[in-house]
Amino acid sequence: MKEAKCERQRHEGKIPNEMGHSIVRAQTQKTGEFLSMVVNTVNDYLNQTTLESLQAELPTEKGYCCDVLSTLRRMTVFCEGGAEACRRLLMQEPFQESRAEKTLYNVYHQCIEEFFMPKKDTWCENSRASYTGVSAIEFYHAVPASLEQLLLPLSAAFLKMREELAHYEASGSSMAPIR
Repeated sequence: MKEAKCERQRHEGKIPNEMGHSIVRAQTQKTGEFLSMVVNTVNDYLNQTTLESLQAELPTEKGYCCDVLSTLRRMTVFCEGGAEACRRLLMQEPFQESRAEKTLYNVYHQCIEEFFMPKKDTWCENSRASYTGVSAIEFYHAVPASLEQLLLPLSAAFLKMREELAHYEASGSSMAPIR
């Protein structure tokens, strides 16, 4: 009888099952690694790039270049916060599945969606990119080659992570929107 009660509670989501934990834990780990890679890649670029070096590479409107660099810094801050949240969740025992799901939800909206639709409208998403194999990012103005070389591989990685997190979000998890 006690087993039936536990099984009913597990089915209702009141007792997490180990398989669910391992799936959420694995996704949290993979997401944290992805975010750390993004932070390292973008920070390397930002540490060696100045407004003057961008304009020397390709004369572009100064305000637009400032907005692009600002967008990259903002993205780095969000990704750094998400990576830290994932790291802390993975260190906790017992693993807190509901907090991990909320963290993954926040990463999806603050990092992934922000990459494709930045607040300052410095670029937009090419919705056909996944079909054509080109960059998922289209700039509103011409940009230096170094910036395109940074964002081309990142856009492919962000597309893949967005698919994984969107699939995870839609796979029947108990993830609820954060307001």
